Amino acid sequence: MKEKIGFLFPGQGAQFVGMGKDLADSAPAVRALFDRASEVLEYRIDKICFEGPEDELTRTLYAQPAIFVMSMAALELLKIKEPTLKPALTAGLSLGEFSALTAAEAVSFEDALRLVRLRAEAMEGAALQNPGTMASVMGLDRIACDEIAKEAGCEVANLNAVDQIVLSGTFESIDKACILAEARQAKRALKLKVGGAFHSSLMQPAREKLEAALKSTRIQTPRCLFIPNAKAVPISDPEEIRSLLSRQLTSPVRWVETMESAKAAGIIHYLELGPGKVLKGLVRKSIPEFQVQPCGTQADFEKLEEFMRPAAPSA
Repeated sequence: MKEKIGFLFPGQGAQFVGMGKDLADSAPAVRALFDRASEVLEYRIDKICFEGPEDELTRTLYAQPAIFVMSMAALELLKIKEPTLKPALTAGLSLGEFSALTAAEAVSFEDALRLVRLRAEAMEGAALQNPGTMASVMGLDRIACDEIAKEAGCEVANLNAVDQIVLSGTFESIDKACILAEARQAKRALKLKVGGAFHSSLMQPAREKLEAALKSTRIQTPRCLFIPNAKAVPISDPEEIRSLLSRQLTSPVRWVETMESAKAAGIIHYLELGPGKVLKGLVRKSIPEFQVQPCGTQADFEKLEEFMRPAAPSA
């Protein structure tokens, strides 16, 4: 087995209809986890994950709990297949932070799921109160995107890769930002199909609701390195983690810096636990030497043994 392995967890947008079904079919413990989640949520999250419909699964209200539960299902199956494996580091993209904290044993599964449900409800509510959207800009750096955001009246929301930055704001400001980005020869400026202006000041009502819920949630010191999006350096103090989880809703997701901190920790092998392979793609752009094995389907898990094998010594 490789010496140190980090766990990465995806955020909203990674969902797809059918996710997790093959994992649940493969192990009673994974099926039981979906049942536990459905009891906490008081609706059948497995049905939404396995059957959709897509417009329901894509809705913020259901997408966030679904992705969290699916990520925890992948983690459950990993525990069955590699019972001695413990993460050296955990990190998650936006919503994925709740999965990362659960994997680091800082928050219980049930508490994290309750927070995710409230977060999803609060973000959907804030989007109705302060309507807006997001756009992905490809081919421009942070400085250019900062200038565009300032001129358009929107905000930088996600620093996903060196040349992939997401802007967030009102519909009018995002329309203007796309025009400005194209004028600067961006490779692409594409409005995203999202339910609101996430990771911007328009999410302030959601931040306040999540902040209130976090006050009564038990958070312990993570059992491994944990790197939050809003600060992009390892954090272990439970009170600081509590503060950063709510601040994240109105702050940029600093994913590139998060991965640079992971590199500084000397960890180059990662498992992406949850639906899709978004993080593998982003990591490849920013830190090519990182090796990431997705763990979201049975086919992915079939490649796990080979990935976990130590590299042969060089001659």
